[in-house]
Amino acid sequence: MDPFSFPPVAAVLRAASTALTWLADALAPLAGASSAALAVVLVTLVVRAALVPVGVAQARAEQARARLAPKLRAVRSRHAKDPERLQRETMRVYSDAGVSPLAGCLPLLAQAPVVAIIYGVFLHAEIGGAANELLTHELWGVPLGASAAGLAGGGMDVASVALFAAIAVVLLAVGEVTRRLFRIPAAADGPDLRWLGLLQFATAVIAMFVPLAAALYLVVTTAWTLGQRLVLRRVYPLDA
Repeated sequence: MDPFSFPPVAAVLRAASTALTWLADALAPLAGASSAALAVVLVTLVVRAALVPVGVAQARAEQARARLAPKLRAVRSRHAKDPERLQRETMRVYSDAGVSPLAGCLPLLAQAPVVAIIYGVFLHAEIGGAANELLTHELWGVPLGASAAGLAGGGMDVASVALFAAIAVVLLAVGEVTRRLFRIPAAADGPDLRWLGLLQFATAVIAMFVPLAAALYLVVTTAWTLGQRLVLRRVYPLDA
C-alpha cells in the first residue's frame, strides 16, 4: 500500500504540490526551466531558517554534555560491568543537569516530514487525480523526478552523471568536514554512539536513490547544518 494514499497524507501531498507549482511558476521568469529546482532550494532555506531555534537548543545541549563529560567518565568507570546500572546512572546525570542526550537528533527529526513530502511529490506521476506538472521540470536537463539509481538502468547521460556526481561529492565533503570538526566527545562515545560520525556519509548514498528534488533538499540542508554548527560552536564553545 502506498503510504501517500492515506487521506490525510494525500491531502498534505496535494497542498505541497500546489504550493511548489505556484512557487515554480512565480520563479519561472527568473530561473526558467530550473524554476522548480529553485523553488525546492527556497523551501529548504525557509524550513532551515524556521529551525534555527532548534539548532540553538542543540548547540546548548552539546555544550552542556561537554561539561558533563567528567561525570559521565566517572559513571562509566564505576559501573562498566553493570550495563543496566550504567544506563540508569548515565540518564540520571543527564536528568539532574536538565540535558537531553537526544537533543542532537531534533533537527533531523523535525525535517523528516518535509523530506518525505518532497520525496512523495516528485515520486508520483499523478497527484489528486491530475498529472503532476512538477515532473516536467528539470535541472541541467535532468528531470527533478529522476534518481541516480533509476537512471543507471540506461537513462544516464553526461549531464545526469555530472549532476549526481556533484551532489555526491558535496555531500561527502560536507560529511567529512563535519566528522573532523565535530567529533563526538570521548566521554559520551558509548557503544551506541561510536558510529554516528559515519552516518554523515549515509546521506550521500540516500541521495542517489531519491528523486533529484529530494537530493537537492539534502544538499542544501546538510550545507546549512555545517555552516550553522560552525557559527553556533563559536557562540557556545564546548570548553565554556
